[in-house]
Order: sequence, then structure tokens, then C-alpha cells
Amino acid sequence: MNTNPGIIGIKLGMTQLFLEDGTLLPCTVVQAGCVVVGKRTQEKDGYDALILGLGEKKDKRTSKALKVSYEKREQKVPQHARELRLSAEAVAGYELGQTVKVEDIFEEGQYVDVQGTSRGAGFQGVMKRHNFAGAKSSHGAHEWKRHGGSIGMATTPGRVWPGKKMAGQHGNRTVTILNQKIAKVDPERQLLLIRGNVPGSKSSIVRVQGAVKKKNAGKPSA
Repeated sequence: MNTNPGIIGIKLGMTQLFLEDGTLLPCTVVQAGCVVVGKRTQEKDGYDALILGLGEKKDKRTSKALKVSYEKREQKVPQHARELRLSAEAVAGYELGQTVKVEDIFEEGQYVDVQGTSRGAGFQGVMKRHNFAGAKSSHGAHEWKRHGGSIGMATTPGRVWPGKKMAGQHGNRTVTILNQKIAKVDPERQLLLIRGNVPGSKSSIVRVQGAVKKKNAGKPSA
């Protein structure tokens, strides 16, 4: 489990940067500015985490129970809320209502893990969903060239094995991409520019944390 410091943000889209040698670098822009709206502690909840919120939810879309819960903490109900697992020491270092700033956590050149919800593609066949090759499209092929073929044996075992690759819902899943590099940090506008693409559509919520499989999980040394 990744317990490195991080943020939740909104994926704004993609842009490009030019390096000093003229190399064009495609980047994804993430809008930060999340606020600490709650905490989880080992004593009360069995684990340590921060509850980070983005935006403000409309009153007509908020239940009374949720309003009362946030009023007790003197917080506004966020439009989006996510938990971020951290160590007990890291959780203790944050106060309710504190804005998590990108410049306090990330630096250019740092490796991060980015998690988001992939774009859904609806119900798809095995060729698109699982990259099946399909059959030849000539020499008598009719109605089966995009089929998946056999789904199992006969009497033994007499059933389809669990996990068999078949047609079904494609996309709309939680996806985590490891070891992506931060190209630029913009403290004034609270923006993160991450090299390459990140999962999710525009305006979707993404989670950005220090890379769990890299030695420089925190800020890189100067």
C-alpha cells in the first residue's frame, strides 16, 4: 500500500512543454487545491488516513446527515472526497481545513503514482476488450471472424472456468500508473504537469502520490 504524501486533483487535460534542447514533452495538467476535511486514526478507525476534499457540494444535493457530520467539524461538504492512507506521524502534521499545497509535497523530476478511473467504452467484444486476434476474414468466414472461440471443454470439467476472457464491460475501472515523472510544478495556480497521460477523462478525479516503488518517494534531494 502506498502511504507516501500526495493529493487529489482534477484532470484538466493535456498540453505540451518544450525542453531546452527543443524536445517536445506531452504532459497532463492536474489542478490541485484539495483541503483536509477529516482524519482517520488507528485508535478510532483501525488505520491512519486523511480525508481530502475538492470543491463544494450544493445544499440541495446534500443529505441532512452529511451536513451535520461536516458541521460538527466546521467544514463545508466537499463535492469530491477521497481518503489518502498515510503514516500516523504524517496525519498528525495536518490540521482540519488546511489546504494541501503542491509545492509542499512535490518537485520537478519527482516520480509519482497516479490513480484514476479509466474512460468507459461500454459493452465490447473480445477483440477490443482482450486484444484477441480474431479469425481470417476470407475463405468462407461468416459471422464468426470476431468470435472468441471455445470457452471450455466438454463433460470434464463441464463448466466454464472462472476468469475466462469473454465479452463484457470495457473500461470504467480504477487504474494506477506507476513511476510517472513530474515535469513542472506551478505553485501560483496550484497545477501539476505530469509527463505522459494519466487515466481518466477530462474533469475526472485523480490521486497523485509519491512513487511506492522508487527510492525517491518523497521530495528529491537538491
